[in-house]
Amino acid sequence: MDARAIDHVNLRIPEDGIETAVAFYSEALGFDIENRDLFESGDKPFISVRLTPVSIIHLQPAANFDPPAETGFDHLAIEFDHTIDELRESLDAAGVEVDRQLEPLGATGVAPAVYVTDPFGYTLELKALPSDEDN
Repeated sequence: MDARAIDHVNLRIPEDGIETAVAFYSEALGFDIENRDLFESGDKPFISVRLTPVSIIHLQPAANFDPPAETGFDHLAIEFDHTIDELRESLDAAGVEVDRQLEPLGATGVAPAVYVTDPFGYTLELKALPSDEDN
């Protein structure tokens, strides 16, 4: 089998977490929110955060939500067409705290990345363009 891409990831959030999710993923990080009308009408059990034309995160409220534990979830990495400085400036302007900065190895090679924690305890690796010295 030949995979092409990750289509979506489904993350559970607290039952009352939709507004918090929209504030973080849309207002702070700048992603589009999709299917909110379908969620509110009861036709879908989640909202969708559009990362790219071919990838999304489903955020599904759950009455029995437990924050992710170190033994079960580490992080989700998202690649951006921005430098690390641009990412940090955008996060700072949105009031999003950076947990740490590294140059991890990922599917597209080594590039600088910052790690942030969403309001529900999920760690996101925001991967920037490789630094000039790596090109």
